[in-house]
Amino acid sequence: MLELKRDEILLLFDIDNTLTLPRDVIDPEFEKFLYEKIKPLAKIAIVTGADLPKIYEQMNGEKILKEFDYIFPENGIVHIENDVEVQKSSFSEKLGEEILTSFIDFSLRYIADLKLPFKRGTFLEYRNGMINIAPCGRQCTKEERKIFSDFDKKHHVRTKMIEALKEKFHDIDLTYAIGGQISFDIYPKGWDKSFCLTRLPCDKFKEIHFFGDQTKLGGNDHEIYEHELTIGHHVDSYKDTERILSEMFKLK
Repeated sequence: MLELKRDEILLLFDIDNTLTLPRDVIDPEFEKFLYEKIKPLAKIAIVTGADLPKIYEQMNGEKILKEFDYIFPENGIVHIENDVEVQKSSFSEKLGEEILTSFIDFSLRYIADLKLPFKRGTFLEYRNGMINIAPCGRQCTKEERKIFSDFDKKHHVRTKMIEALKEKFHDIDLTYAIGGQISFDIYPKGWDKSFCLTRLPCDKFKEIHFFGDQTKLGGNDHEIYEHELTIGHHVDSYKDTERILSEMFKLK
């Protein structure tokens, strides 16, 4: 790999627990490492379930449009290349408004009946390529995220809700993927993070590396991590990402 040119290597990164702490801003020293040490050696890309404004929040604003070669919000349903939006697909058009409305109604009623340590705002977020559901609500503090995460590990809140949705909407070909500390994503089958590979000129790269934390079956990084076109790297923090990159390119 060390003999490959920059245009022959692509590094695909998730964000939470890969480039940043969960829903936190990228560490300044790691950001400098990524742009000054790694970017000259390989093309770099982000693929995440989050929408673009949330990416800006964690990656220090719109400058990432010029720093990253590719940005794939919402699993690549939105495709940005060299600061230009190239393509965008729509979840509502794929499902149809009647089914989508029924799905949202059922989800909100289910959450209303949940007994949790707390509930905040924004339980359901519609994005271009998916729906993101947070049973406790996305408008919670870092401390509350940790409380819900621990509660979920014990009581399997997200897993049980996914099972209920699968039973109710068994005739609709959807994928459910747990990600982060508090939420899970729902999208049409095939619209997982590996979808971004259909947007890329994969034949031009000799190596495509993916870095992510939710790589187990049911996690939202699993499909792209296991994909035949990628070399998958499981990480639990940006420190792991930095270590693996340093070893790959023999920087330390």
